[in-house]
Amino acid sequence: MNNIEKEIISLGINAKKASLEMRLCKTNEKNQALNNLIKNLNLNREHILNANLIDLENGRKKLLSNPIINRLTLKNDSIDNLIKSIEDIILIPDPIGVLLEEWERPNGLKFNKISTPLGVLGVIYESRPNVTVDASCLSIKSGNSIILRGGSDSFFTSKELVNNITKSFEEAGLPKFCVQMINTPEREAVDKLLQMNDYVDVIIPRGGKGLIEKVNKASKIPVIKHLDGICHVYVDKEADLEIAKKIVYNSKMRRPEICGAAETILIDEKIKDKSLEILNPLKKINCEIRGDEYIKSLDKNFKTAKIEDWSLEYLDKIISVKIVSGVEGAINHINKFSSGHTEAIITNNDETFQKFYNMIDSAIILKNASTQFADGGEFGFGAEIGISTDKIHVRGPVGTKHLTTFKYVVRGNGQERP
Repeated sequence: MNNIEKEIISLGINAKKASLEMRLCKTNEKNQALNNLIKNLNLNREHILNANLIDLENGRKKLLSNPIINRLTLKNDSIDNLIKSIEDIILIPDPIGVLLEEWERPNGLKFNKISTPLGVLGVIYESRPNVTVDASCLSIKSGNSIILRGGSDSFFTSKELVNNITKSFEEAGLPKFCVQMINTPEREAVDKLLQMNDYVDVIIPRGGKGLIEKVNKASKIPVIKHLDGICHVYVDKEADLEIAKKIVYNSKMRRPEICGAAETILIDEKIKDKSLEILNPLKKINCEIRGDEYIKSLDKNFKTAKIEDWSLEYLDKIISVKIVSGVEGAINHINKFSSGHTEAIITNNDETFQKFYNMIDSAIILKNASTQFADGGEFGFGAEIGISTDKIHVRGPVGTKHLTTFKYVVRGNGQERP
């Protein structure tokens, strides 16, 4: 057994012990830990931002793409946003010990279904240092322990954040190993973690399609998957065009590098003469537009969309655009190319919306709103540990109440089964 294997096994043993101890932690203790973290993030802003500068410098030397650099970058307002998420998590009711259902059988047995923690979470993520904080806070609020494996690109930022997290949580009396970080960038560490089904209860990968596919293939542990966000906005013939222009622009450009960013715009053929009006706000800020034959003909700067464009997650100032034959055409296109993440329809017709909703099997369906609302904080979950495109256990943004399972408690007074 080499040193990496020994380290990962040690993390697993400690995490398992901490997860059992976490079950005894009271709500006020967990909230105190989160308040401590707010205090320490404020006190140590400079250290955190300096660590992030090291990661950014290394990233530029490695010629990381602009979307990855954007996800990697922390600023003062980024820390403010992290603190706001923690404040929201504090306000969320404790999801543990909740009576989910109760009933009594004719023989007098009384049944309670009660929420309990999942146990040990293994969270694997790439260039998103904010996940370090969000995942740790959601984990302990839901009574779990967690092993973090951030990407090498965000190593120094994540390490500094974990130092603040562990200090804050220990000050509140939480178990010493409720949050741990794998301190080696070696890929072997991930391979070993994925085999640790004796210690880890669920794996949550957060990153690109390649990471998710690798984790899902190699893991002996159940995986909550977050596949790529190939999100669509369909502009119906009965759309309010002013609303459509705003939503198309916001869905793509608010933050083009996130999974909730729109990657394809579909426009009803009945209003195709309004296409340029819809796309002009994107054109003005030099968003690259790749379209079908009709869209390409509208502007000499527009490019022709290739077949692979319909299934690309650009995560950049690029969008594909297609004219479709009504809501049926939009549904057919989305069901063929979507990753099952988030889709939006712009329409004033409730029947059209209902058809769109019924026939598309994605985790999140929006009516007359931006796809960028695909976010745990916007759902009222405080934050998210990822957005699941699975159907079993949890779907959509994964918050505190989704990091739980349940037990049945059955109370009797001497009943015997005949």
